[in-house]
Amino acid sequence: MANYLNKSGLEVDAQLVSFIETEALPGTGVAAEAYWAGLAGLVEKFMPRNRELLAIRDRMQKQIDDWHHAHGPVAKDPAGYETFLREIGYLVPEPADFAIETTGLDPELSTICGPQLVVPVSNARYALNAANARWGSLYDALYGTDAISRDGELAPGKGFNPKRGAAVVARGAEFLDEAFPLTRGSHEHVSRYLPAGGTLMIDTADGAAALADPTQFVGYGQGQIVLRHHGLHAILHIDPQNPIGATHAAGLADIIIESAQTTIQDCEDSVAAVDAEDKIGVYRNWLGLMQGTLSDTFEKGGKTVHRSLNADRVFTGADGQKLTLKGRALLLVRNVGHLMTTRAVLDKTGTPIGEGLLDAAVTTLCAMHDTGNSRTGAVYIVKPKMHGPDEVAFACEMFGAVEAMLGLRPETIRIGIMDEERRTSANLKAAIYAARKRVFFINTGFLDRTGDEIHTSMEAGPVLRKDDVKSEAWIRAYEDRNVLIGLATGFSGKAQIGKGMWARPDDMAAMLASKAAHPNAGANTAWVPSPTAATLHALHYHEVDVFAAQQRRHNQPTPGLSELFSMPVLDASKLDRAAITAEVENNAQGILGYVVRWVDEGVGCSKVPDIHDVGLMEDRATCRISSQAIANWLRHGLVTKDEVIAVFERMAAVVDKQNAGDANYIPMSGNFGSIAFQAALDLALRGADQPSGYTEPLLHAARVRVKAEGEKRG
Repeated sequence: MANYLNKSGLEVDAQLVSFIETEALPGTGVAAEAYWAGLAGLVEKFMPRNRELLAIRDRMQKQIDDWHHAHGPVAKDPAGYETFLREIGYLVPEPADFAIETTGLDPELSTICGPQLVVPVSNARYALNAANARWGSLYDALYGTDAISRDGELAPGKGFNPKRGAAVVARGAEFLDEAFPLTRGSHEHVSRYLPAGGTLMIDTADGAAALADPTQFVGYGQGQIVLRHHGLHAILHIDPQNPIGATHAAGLADIIIESAQTTIQDCEDSVAAVDAEDKIGVYRNWLGLMQGTLSDTFEKGGKTVHRSLNADRVFTGADGQKLTLKGRALLLVRNVGHLMTTRAVLDKTGTPIGEGLLDAAVTTLCAMHDTGNSRTGAVYIVKPKMHGPDEVAFACEMFGAVEAMLGLRPETIRIGIMDEERRTSANLKAAIYAARKRVFFINTGFLDRTGDEIHTSMEAGPVLRKDDVKSEAWIRAYEDRNVLIGLATGFSGKAQIGKGMWARPDDMAAMLASKAAHPNAGANTAWVPSPTAATLHALHYHEVDVFAAQQRRHNQPTPGLSELFSMPVLDASKLDRAAITAEVENNAQGILGYVVRWVDEGVGCSKVPDIHDVGLMEDRATCRISSQAIANWLRHGLVTKDEVIAVFERMAAVVDKQNAGDANYIPMSGNFGSIAFQAALDLALRGADQPSGYTEPLLHAARVRVKAEGEKRG
């Protein structure tokens, strides 16, 4: 049982009180009494409106359900559907043309384009890896993944494969030739790189050469040559004594790529934080990142590894002056949305307060310890799962109140708008206008966006199969609208336009082949699942001049609402029973594989083998799609409840086998009354009735039960 202390009329978990008063507040100049009084004021002012906004969501969903019952799918009356959405306030008037007023953003958000990592801040090791992913070895990224073919003589093998190594070095030379071309010859044949007199002298097999653009040489250090292209740096590591360097005429041992420009330290979809203890773990790691003190020690490959935050990299500039490059990615923090509440703090009536409100108050307090993350003193909060401009305005007002509570200058807190809910997509220009003084990014979250599309149109008819949805016109309209509306409202050169996750962390060859589409679309950044993926995706930002792409797209016509609302319903007669069963099995297996780790082990994001044993990055957004897809087919009679239960029971055996090597795993086969199995099944059977189709309420309740049972056994 939690032990609560009264703080300004709030009942606050004693563990949270201790963290705030002994770890987070010291050094900020904010007194404990003022902090708790300020939090109590936030609760009194914002929680009634928070509940009202959630009630509006429910009311609108009921009205949309009723419209579909009366009229059928949108395609039967698209004009009538839009008129109806305006009548109920789902669609709001679009504001006149404007430009965002945000100023003073860090260059990683405004003028430099590159990959973005998302990582659960609850895991110190992952949080550190992501923060340090500003720089990565290109040679390691190529050698260790399928970015270089693993077939035949290029197979990695148990020891070092010289032929694979040669292929890596050759690919590195190709990159250098593309991004940093020479006046003659190729980097492959360079025999010496020599900084001298503010220039880079280069000897090749064909004679003396230089960089075609001499300004790309920006600095040097002991055995290091620093180059810059499209605002991104690459460091040539020269070491003839290195086993790789010894094979290169110039001693080139590696190419260090500036990789993840920004990292989202996540308190939301990739985290399983259900009580005060969990939340404190999240907040403590974020505080350590801000203070620069976070570290972790763990076992890897039979060795003890200690990890801490990287220092900045210091060189001599081409001009002879000191050149300092940031050693870590710019850190953003993703708070939770408006839906969930937390028992870490109870209001004066004993009601749990909004978890998003607590996140804002605590993560901002922790960010007051910033020791060099933001050059401008900004606090970057990514705000997910907002439905429409009123909810964006509410978040901005709440952030303003947090600033006043903590004595921060107005607009210290900047907001990143996750364009991942249908009502926000449909009203994106108005949503940006509501945050025009604070907005630092808009980002398409196509996974949650797909889940919300299914839930919003639950009564329209059976949804398409999951893989088929990805190629539909509505999702292309959604992605294009995000970029084009962002450009029309002045984001280019001022703020970030982002794209979603590459969910297959082991499939880097495919990522290299396809993810250049994101910068080509005019996106400053796109999400990647690992530091290695960040290093490889960074190559695309050398390949593509994002600001030129934005200029090219600036005046392109923006897809209309009719395209955005165009997802068709499925003609179920075209599917036989085998196809229906296979789709339900695919979704059920994914749900079970994710949920069992979430509920039993508190793992909010992990690489989960799919039904074909392909590892996919899964979080609550992917789980939302799968659960809503089954719920929809159940609602429209493509499957029965008994069939769904039977499928889940069969897939439990598949998931058990896939987790056979996990010593902490609790099998579900023959244990169908387990909390984890029942939670996974409930996501499908009760999915249509969940608020906006979110998985959080059921997952949180199940995890709380597991923790409570563990305490009883302990």
